[in-house]
Amino acid sequence: MRRLLAHLAALCLAAGVLAVLVPSAANAAACAGAWSSSAVYTGGATASYNGRNWRAQWWTQGETPGSAAVWADQGTCTGGSGGGTSCSYPNWVAGQWYAVGSIVRYTDGNHYIAVHENPGYDPVISHWYWDPYTCDGGGPTDPPPDPSGFVVSQAQFDQMFPGRNSFYTYSGLVAALSAYPAFAKTGSDTVRKQEAAAFLANVGHETGGLVHIVEQNTANYSHYCDPGQSFGCPAGQSAYYGRGPMQLSWNYNYKAAGDALGLPLLTNPWLVQQDASVAWKTAIWYWMTQNGPGTMTAHNAIVNGRGFGETIRSINGRVECDGGNPAQVQSRINSYQRFTQILGVSPGGNLSC
Repeated sequence: MRRLLAHLAALCLAAGVLAVLVPSAANAAACAGAWSSSAVYTGGATASYNGRNWRAQWWTQGETPGSAAVWADQGTCTGGSGGGTSCSYPNWVAGQWYAVGSIVRYTDGNHYIAVHENPGYDPVISHWYWDPYTCDGGGPTDPPPDPSGFVVSQAQFDQMFPGRNSFYTYSGLVAALSAYPAFAKTGSDTVRKQEAAAFLANVGHETGGLVHIVEQNTANYSHYCDPGQSFGCPAGQSAYYGRGPMQLSWNYNYKAAGDALGLPLLTNPWLVQQDASVAWKTAIWYWMTQNGPGTMTAHNAIVNGRGFGETIRSINGRVECDGGNPAQVQSRINSYQRFTQILGVSPGGNLSC
C-alpha cells in the first residue's frame, strides 16, 4: 500500500510539473500585431500568425512565419484571429483635418489609416490619402527606415513631397546612397536626420518640390558650355543645362560628377534626366564634395555644427545670402523646419545665411 501511495504521489508530482511546463491557453502570451506579407520586419520585430507569436531574426519581407528560417517561434498567443487589439477608433468626419497615421472608422464599418495628411477626404474615394486598416495590427503603419539605414522612410518621403514628379523615386534615392556612405550616416541620430532634412529641403527648393527634372528657362541652355575647358562640350553647346534634384549644370560640373561617379556624364548628360538613381547621385555628389560659393561642403556644414544656413551658402549663397534674396532663404528654411518636424528632430541653430 505504501508503495502504491508513493507511486501515485510521484505521478501527481509529475503531472504538476507538466502543468507548470505547459502553460494553459489562459496563460498564453498576448498576440503581437498580425503578420503582413507587405510589411518590412527588422531583427527583433514580432508578429503573430496562425495563433502563434514569431520573432524576426533579421530583415525580412514576404516570408511567411513557420515556413522561413528568419522567423523564430515564440509560442502560442491569444487575442483574436490576428492576435491584436480590438478597434476603438473614432468615426471619420468629412472636413476634419487628419494627420498622417490617423485611424478612423468609416460608415461601412471598416477602418482606414491616413498615409498622407488631408482635410477629411473620403477614405473609400481618396486612395492616395487613405489605406485600409485592420484592427489586428496588420494594417499599414509608418514603415521603419529602409534596410540601407537611411533615416527617412518611404512614408516620410511621401509626406515631404506629396506632389512630386514620379521620376524622383524613393527607391532611386536609396539606391544612390551607396555612392557616398557618409551621407546622412555621420554623427548622432540627430545629426543624421538634420542632414537628410537639410538635403531634401534644398533639393526640394531647387526643383519646386521635386517637380521639375530639367531647368525650365530654356533660354539659358546654351550658356552652360565653357569652351575654355580642355575637354570642351562634346555633347553640344546646349547640352549642359540644369538637371536633377540639385539642377546640375555646366560642362565642367558634368565632367567632375561623371568622373567621381564613374558615369559618362560629359558625353551623355541626358542620363541625369533619364535615370532616377543617377539624378540622385549627382545631387549627393554636389552635397558631399562641392563648396560651391561657400567655404565648405553642405555635408560638413551640418556634421560640424555650422547649421542649415551654411548649406544654403554652399548651394546658392552668392545670390541669396547676406541679404541677396531673403525670401528665397526663408523658403528653404520653412521646408527644412517642416522636414525636421516630420523626422521628429530639432532643426538646430544658425538657420539663415
